Amino acid sequence: MSGAAAAGIIPARYGSTRFPGKPLHVIAGKPLIQWVYERASAAELLDSVVVATDDERIFQAVLSFGGRAVMTRSDHPTGTDRIAEVVEGLDCRVVVNIQGDEPLIEPALIDRAVSHFTSLPGFRFGSAMTPLSSEDDINNPNIVKVVAASDGRALYFSRSPIPYRRAKTPLPVYQHIGFYVYSREFLLAFPKMPPSPLEQAECLEQLRALENGVRIDMIETTYRGAGVDTPEDAARVEKILSPSE
Repeated sequence: MSGAAAAGIIPARYGSTRFPGKPLHVIAGKPLIQWVYERASAAELLDSVVVATDDERIFQAVLSFGGRAVMTRSDHPTGTDRIAEVVEGLDCRVVVNIQGDEPLIEPALIDRAVSHFTSLPGFRFGSAMTPLSSEDDINNPNIVKVVAASDGRALYFSRSPIPYRRAKTPLPVYQHIGFYVYSREFLLAFPKMPPSPLEQAECLEQLRALENGVRIDMIETTYRGAGVDTPEDAARVEKILSPSE
């Protein structure tokens, strides 16, 4: 798959229980979705970047800053389903799912992931992880953890602390970064897989892939993520993005 055309898709919806209108919330002079779009567009290995939304306000906002957006159906249960609808009309072989609430996503991570995963024979699904050091983070159910084999294959994802460290060994705990790379073929097949028991229990759709025998390849990164889930998160990120006084 080396050299395959890669498309970056940013799913964005207006409704949010904790933060309605989040994609259009202005941070340091720009709406959140613009920060994400511009960071993704700086990746050298993405041939195109598209925002996938079902909301006319988001669609128009993206067009207003010169971005590309596609309107999708409003009945998609997940962002992956929304992305799959868009990809049906795109000429690409690799798809990068870039979360619409990650304004600090690193273009270098996108490039590294695309380069690495497309070099793997039979690649279908890949993601990223980073070491955790804080016990509070390890025990936080809002921070998803992942255990991977020595060859980089994900074994399990959980909101619980994994692995359980009964023995006093310096075994690292890894946070899963919600950043995905798919082969086009797998992405279009994934929404057709029925929700799985583990996925429903943990509320983690990547478990559907594991339960269906799909290999998820992982890369390690130092990027911790800076997701904006609440207005408080937005204020924190604004301090990072605002020019120094």
